[in-house]
Amino acid sequence: MTAGTIVLMVGGFAVLVLGGELLVRGGSNLGRAVGLSRLVIGLTIVAACTSAPEMAVTVAASLAGNPGLAVGNVVGSNILNVLLILGASAVVAPLIVRSQLVRLDIPAMIGLTVVLLALALDGVVSVLDGALLLVLLVAYTGWIMRIGRRSEKTAAAGPRSGDPAGTPRGKAVLASVGLIAVGVALLVVGARWLVEAAVTVAGALGVSDLVIGLTVVAAGTSLPELATSVIAALRGERDIAVGNIVGSNMFNIGAVLGVAAVVSDGGVPVAASVVRFDLPVALAVAVALLPVAFTGFVLRRWEGALLVAYYGAYVGYLLLDASGHDALPAFSATMIGFVLPLTGLGLLTLVLYEWRRHRGTAVARHDDGGDGS
Repeated sequence: MTAGTIVLMVGGFAVLVLGGELLVRGGSNLGRAVGLSRLVIGLTIVAACTSAPEMAVTVAASLAGNPGLAVGNVVGSNILNVLLILGASAVVAPLIVRSQLVRLDIPAMIGLTVVLLALALDGVVSVLDGALLLVLLVAYTGWIMRIGRRSEKTAAAGPRSGDPAGTPRGKAVLASVGLIAVGVALLVVGARWLVEAAVTVAGALGVSDLVIGLTVVAAGTSLPELATSVIAALRGERDIAVGNIVGSNMFNIGAVLGVAAVVSDGGVPVAASVVRFDLPVALAVAVALLPVAFTGFVLRRWEGALLVAYYGAYVGYLLLDASGHDALPAFSATMIGFVLPLTGLGLLTLVLYEWRRHRGTAVARHDDGGDGS
């Protein structure tokens, strides 16, 4: 691996982060201008903006004939978003979870992941499969934005997207669009550099482009999500922190992989190992987020630390598997036979406790009402 490759990879990461930052700023400002709630801004505009690096890298990798990198980037980013980024954000500050996320958005993320897994069973996300993913995402986004507009009580008093360009608000909207345009341009350049460097590194290390996509590239393209969610948590914008991750995962599947499949000749091939292991892991991570979010509607620091630890275990498995290390069987047996069942039992206990607590509260309120009548 030459110094030029290292410079190319570092430069690609840096340009991606800068482009993502501009997109987040412009998208967030534009969302406020059209009168959407913070949660919906996180689920839609900010999520789409922070998913732009995945879009650029995945489409570029697919067109360049590196499907492992393309698929690995999407699946790896979704796993990293929940386990590492949402976990790290909760460690920084406990995250309040809106009931809408538990009732609607997280189940929608789980459902779209199930659809992707079903579509990938034949070893390819075809052009028609990609179109279906896009349609499902558009339907979800339109539904969420409609809910957000209906629930935003102060939308009527806020700035309007239709303000003339010469007014202060109109200028602010144009400035936001300008930030988005510059951010997209930087992301395209950064993605091109990153894909080229990643393929070179994979060849030099003898590691498949799938593993590089699942780890290094997934981490690089998820840096905007990391920065956005951690900063949002620190500033108390916790709706944006959580909504950004859930929405980004939806966009990664529906828009990123959907577009890559539509523009590629014959769709995007999916390796058998992804269908057997990585996609089920992404589904398990999405499902596990539901009980974690349901318990008290708060993602606590210890729960965030648990998510981060699981991401470390996932990356450890990938590296052991890629190198054929002798410790892999013992590591797998420990995770499957002890750690995962124990975690599942703990989550089930927490959910049952929370359900009984909510039920007890409801009964107490009913009794109080009956006594006072």
